[in-house]
Order: sequence, then C-alpha cells, then structure tokens
Amino acid sequence: MSAVQLIVGLGNPGAEYEQTRHNAGFWFVDELARVNQCSLRKEARFHAEVGRCTLNGHDCRLQKPITFMNRSGQAVIALADFLRIPPSEILVVHDELDLLPGTVRLKKGGGHGGHNGLRDLIAHLGTQDFMRLRLGIGHPGDRNQVVDYVLHRPSRDEREQIDAGMQRALDVMPLAVAGEFERAMHKLHSEK
Repeated sequence: MSAVQLIVGLGNPGAEYEQTRHNAGFWFVDELARVNQCSLRKEARFHAEVGRCTLNGHDCRLQKPITFMNRSGQAVIALADFLRIPPSEILVVHDELDLLPGTVRLKKGGGHGGHNGLRDLIAHLGTQDFMRLRLGIGHPGDRNQVVDYVLHRPSRDEREQIDAGMQRALDVMPLAVAGEFERAMHKLHSEK
C-alpha cells in the first residue's frame, strides 16, 4: 500500500461555516497540524491553505481547500499535480452522514455517496482510487434535511464524540503516512 503524501481536509471557507458539521475535515487537519507543530498558510496558486509536516519521520503535506466544498477538486488537483503526488497517495478527510458521531473509518476507493466534495474530487482526479478518512457526523433522519443538518453546528455532546473519534484517527496517522494503511485501518477499526 502506498504511503500517504497528502492529507486533504474537506470543508467550506469562512467564519460562518467554521463550526459546522460539513467542516469536520478541516477540524481534523487543523488538529493534525497543531499536534505536529506545523503551520498552514494560504497559497493562492493551490486555492488552499497548505502545510508540510513530519509524522514519525515521514514527510507529508496538509491541505485545506479554500474553494467551497463542491469545488474541492480544483484545489487538490493543483497541489497534487505540482508535487507529482498520484491519487493513490492522497488521503481525503471528510464528514460522513452514514456513520454516528465519533465513529471514524479509513477506506480506499469507493464512490462519492452524494458528498459534493468527493464528487468534485473524483471528477478532477479522474479516479475514485484515493484513500479516505470518514468522520461520522450522524444523519438527521430525513434526506430533505441533510443540507441544513451539515451546515449547522453539532450539539456539544456530538462535538465531543466527533473530537474523540478524530483523536483515535490522529493516533493512526503515522502508520498511514508510513504506508502501513492496512495496519492503521485495523487499529482504528478495532478500537472502541
């Protein structure tokens, strides 16, 4: 399995979206940068905030697109092409309606499941074969309420569960970056 060279958090730019469920991918990348003492800075040519950090001796880039969610692919392809990082070495971190808050899952490939950020990424990368870290945010129970749900803050209890799940995922990132994706997946999925 390929080492992860680029970790992309999906979200929407702007203060009004900062604490919304749809920005769980941003929360993760921000926390990963914080615990590894690396800073992100706005890079206009990549339509993103970009950082470089070392996880357990392995070099890795972090990215938060500053395009809106449904244009995420534009930012990712700009940086991936510049750094010559193939899709198979990209880990995309995103909110996941089909998982309960606090549940986190790693997977390789798959469809977009209606997620506009993933849909745009697949279109720009020309493949579904990139790794994903799915951060559970729960589902409102009615598909007509999904847009409103993802663009609102989680309850305090839900946010604590999401943060706890992100912490478990942070713990396995050194394995993923080292190319031990299967081990990272097993460790993450076997923890409660």
